[in-house]
Amino acid sequence: MVTVLGAQQIFTAIDSRDDARLTTQLISLEESADAAGVALPDAQGGDDAWHRDTPAQDRLLALAPRYETLPLASAEGPARLHPEALRVALTLTALRQGEWETATSYDDFSDGPLALFDSEHIYLDEEIAADEIFEPRWETYTVQQGDTFAVLAQSHLGMGYSEALRLLEALPDQNVLARWRVGSSFDYMLDEGGQLLALRVMKNARHGYLIERDDEDLTFAVADIERAGEATQRLFAGSVSGSFARSAQATGLNAREVAQLTNVLSRKLDFRRDTRRGDRFQVLVESDMIDGQPLDSRILAVQYEGARMDLAVFRNSADERFYTADGRGLDPAFERYPFNGSYRLSSGFNLRRTHPVTGRVSPHHGTDFAMPSGTPVIAPADGRVEKVGNHPAAGRFVVIRHDNGYRTRYLHLSQPQVSRGDRVGMGEQIALSGNTGRSTGPHLHYEVIVNNQPVDAMRVELPESQRLEGDALAAFQRESELLLARLESGETGTVLASTPREARPDSDS
Repeated sequence: MVTVLGAQQIFTAIDSRDDARLTTQLISLEESADAAGVALPDAQGGDDAWHRDTPAQDRLLALAPRYETLPLASAEGPARLHPEALRVALTLTALRQGEWETATSYDDFSDGPLALFDSEHIYLDEEIAADEIFEPRWETYTVQQGDTFAVLAQSHLGMGYSEALRLLEALPDQNVLARWRVGSSFDYMLDEGGQLLALRVMKNARHGYLIERDDEDLTFAVADIERAGEATQRLFAGSVSGSFARSAQATGLNAREVAQLTNVLSRKLDFRRDTRRGDRFQVLVESDMIDGQPLDSRILAVQYEGARMDLAVFRNSADERFYTADGRGLDPAFERYPFNGSYRLSSGFNLRRTHPVTGRVSPHHGTDFAMPSGTPVIAPADGRVEKVGNHPAAGRFVVIRHDNGYRTRYLHLSQPQVSRGDRVGMGEQIALSGNTGRSTGPHLHYEVIVNNQPVDAMRVELPESQRLEGDALAAFQRESELLLARLESGETGTVLASTPREARPDSDS
């Protein structure tokens, strides 16, 4: 079609195959011209009537807006103007510009591509720009060395110094703008006059503020920004070479994820004694991914295959605790008594006890059980032997550090049956009772130490057995089977990405 814009330019030329519409428009134009008392110029050079009959020109000019868009003729190849369409378009253009004497024939270019007609007035791009409506848009500024918000507010945000101070006072945490780091960024939006409309700044990947300006009362409204991440599972695999922590970090785990991993495995694994070069491990981690960064990572499953120990543990979504595949928890039960059978308590825990030998007030940090020498002593919970020795007052003794962090001590033994570094299980025999050291008779002195403080072994709250049963066990085993399959898949990297979930507090910030 041919479009006459503002009587200065013919802009659009596209192919149309609707000759019927062209014919209808031309007939309508001829009828309108006749009604106005004028004649359209023919295709061979114009009509003197245009120059002689000014009132007729005015009447046809008044009709011109109805015929500003005319179709092209059907043609093969490049789009070509229909001769009649070009004649009418040029006529209307000449009428609007008043270029009667200098009007030219269209015969020289009717067979060629349509060219833009320049005007000495407003160009097309200027006309379009004049019609555009200003729409504010977000822009980003990256903090440079030496930048301060007070200076940037005046140089980039169209704000005065006092106005910048009012904005800072409106923020719940002014440090997000007052103490920023080089390389951090914020988003801003300006109005047509270059003044601040809105500011968006993030405290961390998940939390931030949206500040909007109110021109009426010159105040700033602040709203919290909470970004939810996409829960993504990633598989990491590696082998032990040197320290376990460095070996785990070499797989791509970040420092927080390595700390979680070592905390889980340390309940069953002594990294100094049980790990060997070449031991292999796989770790399944779930994180909230925001802008490609993992947040709030959680260990879901771990498999360790070593020369001294094989172990696979899984997080149970019902209580967020770890269990082995058969439903046994990593924090095992802790028995109250370190022996089988029943023996008399000869001296209880007493911080103000009078010592039976010296006669002085001396704290008694353990519990004494009167029993014949040679009575078997057993471990009350899983753990590792920390020390075996002989002391003038304590006699022969054993110290065990248990998997839940508790420590136990056994004094006046006749014969220790374990060595330092040995792994012991609940109920395993570790020594025989006796009467060595400073003692008034055969007995077992037993101590329980929590957080490096001695406690009353007969009253302290001890961990209960953590073992899943029934429906809870069945649900956990279905879940652990899926986790085990992902551990054994060997597909390191992203394994599964689920739909976004509610944002949790950012523990990685």
